[in-house]
Amino acid sequence: MLPAALRRWLRRPKRSDPRLLSQFFFADERVTQVVAEINGLDAELDPQQYLVLLNQLHLSQAHLLAILERIMEECIPTQRHSRDYLVKFPEELLVDNLGNHMLFAAECLLAGTFLEVEEADGAQLRPQARNLLCSLELVRTVLREQSLSQPGSYPEPVRAVLVQFDRLFAEFELSYVSSLVAVKSPEEIYRQQEIIVLFCETVERALRLGYLTQEMIDGYEPLLMFTIPRLAIISGLLIYPEGPLSLEQSPEQMSRVFSPFYNLLKKIRDLLRVLSAEELCLLERSLCTAESEDPCGPATPSAWGAAMPRADPLAPWGLLEVPRATPPPPTCTARLGPPGVADDLGTDRQWGPQPPGSSSGLDDATPVARCWELRSRYSSTKDMLHTLFVCISGVADQLQTNFASDLRSILKTVFKIVASQAEPLEEPSGSQEEDGDPCAADAPRVADCPLCPSPAEAAGLRRAAAPRRLPEWVPDSTCSQCSACRSPFTLLRRRHHCRSCGKIFCARCSPHTAALPHYGQPKPVRVCTHCYTAHLSPRRARSQ
Repeated sequence: MLPAALRRWLRRPKRSDPRLLSQFFFADERVTQVVAEINGLDAELDPQQYLVLLNQLHLSQAHLLAILERIMEECIPTQRHSRDYLVKFPEELLVDNLGNHMLFAAECLLAGTFLEVEEADGAQLRPQARNLLCSLELVRTVLREQSLSQPGSYPEPVRAVLVQFDRLFAEFELSYVSSLVAVKSPEEIYRQQEIIVLFCETVERALRLGYLTQEMIDGYEPLLMFTIPRLAIISGLLIYPEGPLSLEQSPEQMSRVFSPFYNLLKKIRDLLRVLSAEELCLLERSLCTAESEDPCGPATPSAWGAAMPRADPLAPWGLLEVPRATPPPPTCTARLGPPGVADDLGTDRQWGPQPPGSSSGLDDATPVARCWELRSRYSSTKDMLHTLFVCISGVADQLQTNFASDLRSILKTVFKIVASQAEPLEEPSGSQEEDGDPCAADAPRVADCPLCPSPAEAAGLRRAAAPRRLPEWVPDSTCSQCSACRSPFTLLRRRHHCRSCGKIFCARCSPHTAALPHYGQPKPVRVCTHCYTAHLSPRRARSQ
């Protein structure tokens, strides 16, 4: 009978074997080899080599865990322990090699090192770490023996040890991370989801009112990291007062993202309620800028009692009453509050800076006096709007500093929801090509496009075999903004010429490449979205 070592050598799988158990065998062998080298090395005599071996051990363990994860997905896909607790973790902890960090932490805890955890927490985590490492050794032994006998099957004993290891790993992961950082409760997760809904509603409203554009969202404009939270504060205090920013609840009931600003939000809400429709529109537009610009333009009167100029749009939402142009009434003719409150006031009642004794009814005395008292604290409308601008921007900017991880997770989800979904480009049928360009009607229009006035000529360009004369390029010096989205060119937003029409666009509005054989350019060149959609054949165009 052959010795056991010789039998193992004869049954040894080949490195070219694609089966997971065969790959696990060599990954486990590599980990064992590196550990043996570390144990035989004196770290004091050769610290550099010791660091090299530690790095090799880290990489080999990460590779081993990656293969083990694939084996569990293949062997016990329906018996895996739930990982729903991962949504409670801060986003910066959700890295690809989190499992390797967990095993390293378990080894350190078992060796008596607590790794930034309290001593009491370390004592409680040590039994879990011991059970996890023992289970890992059992898994390695069982899988190694199985890879030498039948690497293509997973018998019941193999499944049992994998299920046990997966459960112990999940329990240790949750306990260890909970001892290091503040893990969100289910209530806090629900509040964060409410904030995501508020942000999405805010973006939809901003798109409807023209504060933002869909191109800015699809291009992940960095300015939106500041603009969306600012506008969401106004939406949460005025338009959706029963949402996550409801001040009728205590600070403990609010999300931890906004609860530190509870008192400041109350003052902001009180000031927002005395603004007129035009004043609120002016404030929101100023909050959409990158710099702390003056929220009042030259046309804004110096005194708040004077008539405000019309804005476009006139009212931030449908329930607001917009002051008429003639005769000019006092500012603040409608209360900016939750839906239903303005209807109770009646259309003939005034909500603005009137003396308390001039109210038409006893019920109006208190709110009118409050409005008068709040406005009297400021010398002008410009001063009041500037105060609101600073306070709202301050709260939104503090979110970036104090709750960067939460805000990043919220905005990431919001962008996934509100961004445009890419639609597959359908090839037009033969009858559609004869009747005309099927995409021309839906294509984004560009002013003075040289191809748009003559659809027949544009269609002829696609079918013509002989090269045509290249379009005349618009000089850089004569164009200061994108021809499609009208965004001004800056040091970062560069100019790009469309090779089809010759006009100048930003990178976001000219992301496509297409061959232009009618211009004698068989290789793909940059074209704008308008020409790509309206004037070029989908069979020939290829998106970059």
